[in-house]
Amino acid sequence: MNGNFDVIVVGGGHAGCEAAAAAARLGAATALLTHKRATIGEMSCNPAIGGLGKGHLVREIDALDGVMGRVADAAGIQFRLLNRSKGPAVRGPRAQADRKLYREAMQAALAAQPDLEIVEGAATALIIENGAVSGIKISDGRELRAKAVVLTTGTFLNGLIHIGEKQIPAGRVGEAPALGLSGQLAAAGLQLGRLKTGTPARLDGKTINWSILEEQKGDDPPVPFSFLTTRITTPQIACFITSTTARTHEIIAANIGRSPLYSGQISGTGPRYCPSIEDKIHRFKDKTSHQIFLEPEGLDDDTVYPNGISTSLPEDVQEAFIHSMPGLEQVRIIRPGYAIEYDYVDPRELGHDLQVKKLPGLYLAGQINGTTGYEEAGAQGLLAGINAARSAGGSGPALFDRADGYLGVMVDDLVMRGVSEPYRMFTSRAEYRLALRADNADQRLTPKGIALGVVGPARAKAFAARMEAIAAARNVARESLMTSSALAKLGVRVNQDGRSRNAMELIAMPDVGLERVEQLWPALAALPSFAKEALEADALYSGYMDRQEAEIAALRKDEGIAIPTGLDYFAIPSLSMELRQKLSRAQPGTLAQAARVEGMTPAGLACLLGHIKKPRAKQVA
Repeated sequence: MNGNFDVIVVGGGHAGCEAAAAAARLGAATALLTHKRATIGEMSCNPAIGGLGKGHLVREIDALDGVMGRVADAAGIQFRLLNRSKGPAVRGPRAQADRKLYREAMQAALAAQPDLEIVEGAATALIIENGAVSGIKISDGRELRAKAVVLTTGTFLNGLIHIGEKQIPAGRVGEAPALGLSGQLAAAGLQLGRLKTGTPARLDGKTINWSILEEQKGDDPPVPFSFLTTRITTPQIACFITSTTARTHEIIAANIGRSPLYSGQISGTGPRYCPSIEDKIHRFKDKTSHQIFLEPEGLDDDTVYPNGISTSLPEDVQEAFIHSMPGLEQVRIIRPGYAIEYDYVDPRELGHDLQVKKLPGLYLAGQINGTTGYEEAGAQGLLAGINAARSAGGSGPALFDRADGYLGVMVDDLVMRGVSEPYRMFTSRAEYRLALRADNADQRLTPKGIALGVVGPARAKAFAARMEAIAAARNVARESLMTSSALAKLGVRVNQDGRSRNAMELIAMPDVGLERVEQLWPALAALPSFAKEALEADALYSGYMDRQEAEIAALRKDEGIAIPTGLDYFAIPSLSMELRQKLSRAQPGTLAQAARVEGMTPAGLACLLGHIKKPRAKQVA
């Protein structure tokens, strides 16, 4: 190791793995600095990937040749397509993963990546020269130099674990926190805050009474994440469901004052959409029971993850309330649940390329930006890695807007609005979700990835073949015609107007649908599943897509109206003082970004547009 690189990525979690792999795919000499090589790709909390909104992000990572989707397919032991009964736009792929298989597959993927070197060590400080970041200092005295640095520190920045009254400085169980970087970032003028997340106890599956529990099977056949995966070959398992009881609620309510969340011991804000079990019971007193999903952590591992009982209550209370649930009366607790509090950087300190505005050369991705979840971290890591490599190579940033994908939605939400709690992706956050589906992530993003150089030749070839198959399927569907009388004879109810209808029209009809159309035309039934998914989405949303495409065109038009750098918003008297302050803080780069600043009004936007169009306006302070 010579210590000189184009890009250094700090942290071997989900954001760091994607950042390092993306930078290396672009040909940048990349170093991934991690405490331990053996923990790269560790699933610190739930051993699962995807879900509603999150599954869209995994497909988008994959469309840009990222690694998470392929690794999840190799390690997945139960796959489920959530919202299967609803429209394609809100269906979310999810997989329970074998924790060990996931870690091993991720490490193998990075080991096989050219231009990527793994370096073991703990980062203690940034090297800052002439106001820009140019490297990292390591605890053993070494220095790594680079043209760009990506920080993906997860929960390690001043990380503090809470189990009841007990406090343990740690980034996660058994690993020391990062203590020097927060102070350095604050000294550089960055606004920092404090957030918290949590994890449940781990249970010994050999001591669970499975026979009385409800079984939850996965999909058959499993639906993979990656567009490159043809089928899942890893053995599949079932999960099981238990629930809290009146006794569970009594125990927790009686000891709620011993929870760090309620004793005042924790100051950080936790995730609203993944609350602790004590928070659920305190906030939803009218609910008499909460479902708990018992998810095995591996094919050859008896450890079980009880999804739904994240907690920081003392160990004796955890023992009592866990034993009060059906099937868990005699369970052995392998490790207690805990909350972890950590520092994060206000993401409004970043540009849309995830570079810190006040520290050129420094990029941030993952929980350090106030997000929660593997998928959100991985998507940010991918973007940060791309932009770090492009910056190191002298190219301009690669940007994704809200019409490109959930990646663009998330980044825009973060850098324009900031966070008051850990940010989680949902389909409801996307204005254009009919166009931003999980099934068409490659159609939206792979061509852009090819243009950027981050998509390799194997994926580019597979993408071209996939697009040919979808185009052929569309032709078959349009040419598959049947008269109204012929349809009536086959039991398909349509208006008897003498008009022939094609397969696309019939798929869109609520009383017909894709499954019935496949029965009418065997040639359609023989199509690949991905091609049939594309036909279904085309048919169901054809009446809405023209309007959404017009909205996207308007967004892109406003994205093209640049706001001069350093515009003095306080010199626009027609704007309210509140808007002047918010715009000055946000520093939007385009009119579309200004429209998304909290509190912006149509009148305010018109004033801003009029001001920047004035040829002699004094626009720079």
